[in-house]
Amino acid sequence: MAHVVVIGGGVGGLATALLAARHGHTVALFERDTRAPGTAIDRDFFGWHRPTVPQATQPHVLLGAARALLRDELPDVYADMLRLGARERHELDWFDVRPPARPGDEDLVMLQARRIVLESALVTALRGEAGAVLRYGEPVTGLITRPGAGAGTGAGAGAGEGAAGPVRVTGVATKGGVHAADLVVDAAGRRGGTERWLAAAGCRPPVVERHRTGLAYFCRWYRLPEGMREGPRRPWAVTGGPFAGCAVFPADNRVFAVTLIVHTRDATRSALRDPALFESAARAFPPGAAWLDLGAEPLSDVLAAASLDNRWSALVDEHGPVAAGLVPIGDAITHTNPTLAQGTSLALWAALRVARTAGQEPGSARYAAEHHAWAVRTLKPWFDFQVVADAAIGERFATRAVRAGAARETAALFDCALEDPEVMRARARVRHLVEPPERAYADPEVRARVARWLAARPGYVPNAVGPDRAQWEKLTSG
Repeated sequence: MAHVVVIGGGVGGLATALLAARHGHTVALFERDTRAPGTAIDRDFFGWHRPTVPQATQPHVLLGAARALLRDELPDVYADMLRLGARERHELDWFDVRPPARPGDEDLVMLQARRIVLESALVTALRGEAGAVLRYGEPVTGLITRPGAGAGTGAGAGAGEGAAGPVRVTGVATKGGVHAADLVVDAAGRRGGTERWLAAAGCRPPVVERHRTGLAYFCRWYRLPEGMREGPRRPWAVTGGPFAGCAVFPADNRVFAVTLIVHTRDATRSALRDPALFESAARAFPPGAAWLDLGAEPLSDVLAAASLDNRWSALVDEHGPVAAGLVPIGDAITHTNPTLAQGTSLALWAALRVARTAGQEPGSARYAAEHHAWAVRTLKPWFDFQVVADAAIGERFATRAVRAGAARETAALFDCALEDPEVMRARARVRHLVEPPERAYADPEVRARVARWLAARPGYVPNAVGPDRAQWEKLTSG
């Protein structure tokens, strides 16, 4: 068994620490914030200022992949989330009558909750682990390193390293002292200090792939009226036209978020911070109108998030690992834009992988190389899928143009799914990270159903939901 040090107390860090402890490892988690998530969900969600976690107050949803991992590996966490108010929703409940079940349908269930609900459940479980220590208010200030132990321990020497192999990370430094580790896990997100600390240790830089999305998000939180446990079954999915989109995110305890999405260069963007203009614009889309007409109570101002990108950061280059004894998870390796809600699922997959393998020579270059190879096989395809999806949305919003060809066929698949259970099942299998799109959407039956749907609608115009540009500018001008 190994001693694992985790940098960062977000979802990925908490999950790594908990899973590692339950796989027999000892764990120390270091988090810069002095405060840990508690069980007062509304107080923590609306009253806790978390500048290092700007996404904390944005909408979240746990896809089937994340739900399945919690259900199978951390059933107490899953049960605690339900106790705290999280709600399950099966994708096929979109239809008035759920279609006959097929094997695998049990994985097409999302867990609707604010991020703080998952964090609270993870912390509660982690506090009960004798092998885990939580150090809040003690940020990591650097890495403890030593020269590599020789090329025989790993995947080969890097440039300038000769036979010594990559630098070995042996622990972390904080203001409280030095903390040794067999394995250090970087769960500090895209704003962590790992790249800077590695450079100080003489390591080569990580290999970073970055794709700007050009998308800005504006959300506002509401609570359904007393006695109303659920909102409308539909519509609530993302809808939109050539320059803007709207989505509703049902969460826990009668709380939901309405979100508007525009391009970062859209001149009307700043107006959406005004609550009255935000609501007027949201009501122009079917999901926004359906939920805001319920008489819900506003719980927040309009919360903005922009300058988002899809970022892949690898600690392995053509020469091999840039360091041994250190692996990234969560946003530290793959930060994905929230349009597909993949982030939590990918972080939980990586956390489980670390927990299962941390006892297998975690300080070796071979371990670092194998972790990277696993990430490329398992996480990178979904990162690439996110990049393609966001590029299409960003281009549409930037040019305000409705494209023909493949873009029209893709939009038709999504719209057809709202009427055809078999196409919806294929779409849901991709959405919940069960099956890659190149396989699910290539199914001959799915392709035939979409083709028939399109043939019956020769005048079909994709992405035509919501206001036209003149209406939008009137709505956002007050």
